Formats: sequence, structure tokens, C-alpha cells
Amino acid sequence: MADQPLNFKPLTSAASIDFAAKHADSLEQRRTVRSFSPEPVPETVIVNCLRAACAAPSGANRQPWHFVVVRDSEKKRAIRIAAEKEEAAFYRERASKEWLEALAPLGTDANKPFLEQAPYLIAIFQQRFQLDAQGNRKKNYYAPESVGIATGILISALHQSGLVCLTHTPSPMGFLQDLLTRPSHERPYLLLVVGYPAQDAMVPEISRKPTAEMVSIV
Repeated sequence: MADQPLNFKPLTSAASIDFAAKHADSLEQRRTVRSFSPEPVPETVIVNCLRAACAAPSGANRQPWHFVVVRDSEKKRAIRIAAEKEEAAFYRERASKEWLEALAPLGTDANKPFLEQAPYLIAIFQQRFQLDAQGNRKKNYYAPESVGIATGILISALHQSGLVCLTHTPSPMGFLQDLLTRPSHERPYLLLVVGYPAQDAMVPEISRKPTAEMVSIV
């Protein structure tokens, strides 16, 4: 593989400081939303946010992800039915008492109407390996970490584009593989609910740890 020049355009110190501060201020306003408007979102916005996510670094540049954008109402309905079945079992018998107590302030339960309300669901799949042209397996390195980084970039891009989202992780999520007809070497990683917030959307009153408590500079 031949090398090529790095296409890097540095900012001045002042511009860098200004951008970093404004970017942090913007992302500090990001909130997880569970009440969505049915208002349509231009598909090109979603595609460009995914383009940003696909620029994420990955182990050995394997890019071990696949994103399925779900806009079809029947597909969303099927996903909701399957997810609520797993969520009901979670709240009824799988979750520990401690886990349920941690979730209580957020007001969550097994009902997931947002899976149909939002204009888009983005199902994120992690590829454990890839197949070359001859059908041979090629191992993907640091796949969970790589997909996690891409997901973070996607969430940031959606927020910066004026949208809200919800990270939804029903467990288990095998139904996504079946409903979205994904191959066996892919594993559901996360379901992202995307759109505009409902006009009457409310969010829990929460706080974040101070940056100084979470960051060390040595």
C-alpha cells in the first residue's frame, strides 16, 4: 500500500480554542430523548451523518460496521413488537433490583412507542469478521471499540445537525439480525432512534460529573 500526503489544514491557536469551546458547549446541550415528532427528516442529513461515522478509525482499517437505516413503518412496527417482548422480560425477570433502581429516575419501562414515532431507526451492526472475494474469513481487530467510536461520531453528527436521538439496547437483540436480514457474521450492536423531539418532549432532570472529576492531565 503506497503512502500519500496528509491532507491536514491546521487552525490558528485562537481558532482552535474557539472551535473546541463552542463544540463542547454544543455537545453539553445534547440530551437523550424518548418522545419524538413524526416530522420527516431529510434523508440526505442521515446519509451525511453516516458518512461522518464511517470516517471513524478502526483496527487495521477493517471498518467492521454496517448501518441499516429503517424508515419503513411496517419494519419499525415489527422492531417495536420484538423489542418490547425482550424489554418486558428484562423488567420482569432479567434485571437485578439494583439495575431497576438505577433506571427508576429515568422513568423507563418496557413500552417503546418511540420505535414507531421517530422517522428513522438506525440499526448498527458489528462485523466479527469479513469475507474476501474467495469467501475466506478475515478477522476484524478491535471490532467493538471501532464500532463504538463510529457510533459516538454518529451521535455527535446527528446532534450537530439539529436532531435528537436515543441509544436503545434491548437484550438480546438477535431479532434485528432476522428482521433486517443481516448475515450471520454480523452482530447487532445498538439501535439508534433518530428524529426531531416532540413539541411536548420532556427529559429527566439530571446532572453530569464535572470535567475535572473525569479528566486527569499528567
